[in-house]
Amino acid sequence: MTTALSTTDRTRLARSKERARTERADLYDVLDAGLICHLGVVANGAPMVVPTGYGRVDDTLYLHGSTGARSLRAAAGTEVCVTVTHLDGIVLARSVFHHSVNYRAAMIYGTPRAVTDPDEHLAGLRAISERLAPGQWDYARRPNRRELAATAVLALSLAEASVKVRQGPPSDEEEDYALPIWAGVLPLHTSWGTPEPDPALPAGVPAPGHVTDRTI
Repeated sequence: MTTALSTTDRTRLARSKERARTERADLYDVLDAGLICHLGVVANGAPMVVPTGYGRVDDTLYLHGSTGARSLRAAAGTEVCVTVTHLDGIVLARSVFHHSVNYRAAMIYGTPRAVTDPDEHLAGLRAISERLAPGQWDYARRPNRRELAATAVLALSLAEASVKVRQGPPSDEEEDYALPIWAGVLPLHTSWGTPEPDPALPAGVPAPGHVTDRTI
């Protein structure tokens, strides 16, 4: 795989071209900073967009869900669109027209395949688990045969993807810069809270380090 992102008709930006990112590393950065993607698929003749956890291994994105999930059954072998978006701030301009948001977004097109190889199936689930909770795969009980049979995994190539990023202050009309109106960026930051133990947890079982370390 080359280091440059694809430039197909679907991934080439038509508007705000200066916000495009062209390196594959930019795609990895957006995906590896996220926790939830949105899977867009047509199921039973109607579009649906489903939030789901994901994991990345090199240039493959893994999605999972119940084997009975309508979205996953519809997605396997058909064209889909997967997006990951980070909202970094609200851009407040002097005019309502120029209000905006700072963001990082990735969009992936392709035809996912159902993962049937047992080793890849397990590797895909591990990647998803480690994306959401690093260290948990080796800490918790592994899925048994029944649980694996009930869980579908899809693999989607990252070959056709685009990345769009907006950062920085507002861009107002030249004549508006003299207006006595506050303008700037209201940054948005997310952070982990204090771990909340399960009420059924036996006394004396501490939260593992890979959980508590995320709150620091």
